[in-house]
Amino acid sequence: MAVAVPFEEKTDEQKAITEMVRQFVDEQVLPNAEHYDNEDAFPDPIVDQMKELGLFGVTIPEEYGGMGLDLTTYVMIVEELSRGWISVSGIINTHFIGSYLLMKFGTDEQKQKYLPRMATGEIRAAFSLSEPELGSDVQAIKTTAKKGDDGLYEINGQKMWVTNGLRSGLVFVLVKTDPDAEPRHKGFTCFITEKEPGVAENTGAYAGLNVPPQIKKLGYKGVESTELVYDGYRCPAENVLGGEAAGLHQGFAQMMDALEVGRANVAARGVGIAQRALELALRYSQERKTFGKAIAQHQAIQFKLADMATQVEAARLLTIRAARLKDAGVRSDMEAGMAKLFASEAGRFCVEESFRIHGGYGYSKEYEIERLYRDAPLLLIGEGTSEIQRMVIGKKLLQRYKA
Repeated sequence: MAVAVPFEEKTDEQKAITEMVRQFVDEQVLPNAEHYDNEDAFPDPIVDQMKELGLFGVTIPEEYGGMGLDLTTYVMIVEELSRGWISVSGIINTHFIGSYLLMKFGTDEQKQKYLPRMATGEIRAAFSLSEPELGSDVQAIKTTAKKGDDGLYEINGQKMWVTNGLRSGLVFVLVKTDPDAEPRHKGFTCFITEKEPGVAENTGAYAGLNVPPQIKKLGYKGVESTELVYDGYRCPAENVLGGEAAGLHQGFAQMMDALEVGRANVAARGVGIAQRALELALRYSQERKTFGKAIAQHQAIQFKLADMATQVEAARLLTIRAARLKDAGVRSDMEAGMAKLFASEAGRFCVEESFRIHGGYGYSKEYEIERLYRDAPLLLIGEGTSEIQRMVIGKKLLQRYKA
């Protein structure tokens, strides 16, 4: 007979960290999120506390001042932050992708220069793929970089939907460096572009990188989403990600690798918002009474709660699996796509069901579910739409299981 092995979802370290983050969310994020959302104001005090907790350096190696934790632990942290407010997780997510790109592809000099300050949150990172005239077709990028006689690359073009676009000090930007490359993806390079945090029109060494007023959005407020305009911005060759010799024309592969962890990020955010929607539905359904009893006693509501809880658990398991595969060094593009697809849709589903359970009150700004209802749709689009995820999954299935 087999000996039973105790089942543990988390290690002791993961338990300690996620409990710390949950306490922070309960005490600092949830009580203040409505204010910052309503004002569409950046939550500086919350971000300062995130710096103190070391959340900007979770995955950065200890030698650079970070915690050196794995992606699996990171997605657990992202879930907890997103349970409080997805805007807070957005501030850290784009920064995390920048640090991931540096850790995996950066030169030793690039790592030494940026990672210690990134670990403390002294400088924050953004990354940029999208442009006004392209959606899911990343290879249609028009922003260009050309090397001048002085050895500097001149970057020209317009980027779109950049989270942390204004307050970041670094932007990892994908641009076209070889317009004649065949196939097209061989002609892109990732540059580490420096800028002055919080400055709309950069001058001096950073001249030519401007940040228009932030985009007004349905939800996902408090964190800026901006355009970036590169107009004659001069970037040294040493800021090619991975160095000019190794990194030139390698940007597309680098960014696609980063999107695997980015999709695990978004999946974790979907789990977090779904978990919070379930919590709100459970609480409200036991307080609200109709026909002489709490609505939670009605079978129709119990069915909704059952479906929500099942989707939360399934989304969480898919997300953890994708993260663990990546941590093991296994290509996880299909699994990350599955996690992102299912968890973002689960987030939307659970928020909508919770909204329905709240009835007319769900439409009121007096109740938290109204904010979640505006925030959830972002997850269906960011890091690739649900349709793109299905394309990725289908393509990878056919590659893995050729007839």
